[in-house]
Amino acid sequence: MDLQKLESILSAEPKFRLKQAYEALFKNFIQSWQDVTVFSKPLRDRLEKEFPLSVNAKISKSIDGTMKGLVTLHDGRLIETVLMRHKDNRNTVCVSSQAGCPMGCAFCATGDMGFFRNLSAGEIVEQVLLFERILKPEEERVTNIVFMGMGEPLYNYAEVMKAVNILNKDVGIAARHISVSTCGIIKGILKLTDEPLQINLAISLHAPTNEMRDKIMPVNKSDPVELLLKTVGDYIKKTNRKVMIEYLLIGELNNSPETAKELADVLKRELGHLFVVNVIPYNPTGRFTPPSKESVNKFKDILEKNGVTVTQRYTFGQEVEGACGQLAIKGAKGVSKGRARDSR
Repeated sequence: MDLQKLESILSAEPKFRLKQAYEALFKNFIQSWQDVTVFSKPLRDRLEKEFPLSVNAKISKSIDGTMKGLVTLHDGRLIETVLMRHKDNRNTVCVSSQAGCPMGCAFCATGDMGFFRNLSAGEIVEQVLLFERILKPEEERVTNIVFMGMGEPLYNYAEVMKAVNILNKDVGIAARHISVSTCGIIKGILKLTDEPLQINLAISLHAPTNEMRDKIMPVNKSDPVELLLKTVGDYIKKTNRKVMIEYLLIGELNNSPETAKELADVLKRELGHLFVVNVIPYNPTGRFTPPSKESVNKFKDILEKNGVTVTQRYTFGQEVEGACGQLAIKGAKGVSKGRARDSR
């Protein structure tokens, strides 16, 4: 979706036509321009041809209602997007910001793909529109957006922020319901600190020390724990906004009682009180083992006893291979078999 192209197509029309087009796209969630009956038939036909609305996606649905979309982009690249339906009537879409990922985190299936390219703002927004159209017949809406899908959002900063502004201004999703999750790109966090929109920041930390984090997150070499947490602390002081610290519990790797105490100490020292730790039991991708329920509960209990606010992410979509990258990797293998002569 290239909104500049849409503006170009409608440039010879009265100015209100563009407003009507935006209303149709971002409020009515049309699937065809033929539904916009206030447009002339020739204009609808032209838009169908030059600005098609269809999203090439294969949808898988889990028993818990989670929907995962495997989206094929215009150049054949595959990305994933997920709709998580919560019991409190929230509908959260997890969007991808890149095709593949350059970060190489050991626990993430997307890292096995390598990095192909950044997504445009339109390609990001289309992931949300895909699910808005699915929810529309049920008279429901997407309520929350999390940039926690494939890719590192702060390595595609400009397009991510364009998408955020479209989702906020045009689609009508409150800024406080939009979260950007990063592996800890310090330069990107510094830029985000000065953004006027009050979107949420989430940090994928997963370890309280450099020694431990180096084993699972290559980014820690350039953006080590102490500098990362200092930057996040400065972000909190300047914005007065609470930050989510994401902590993936992996087997016995990073969830010992000693590690929980160390995590509590370093976070309180560097971040004060405006943070919450989101504990995430590992969703198996085949490389590590998930933690036991007992170890998860013990880790949370130690954090809470040391004055840290803790939430736990519910594991969505295991039946549809909900861990980021799993479907795209399988899909890419299928594409490569079927397109042996394709240079892409």
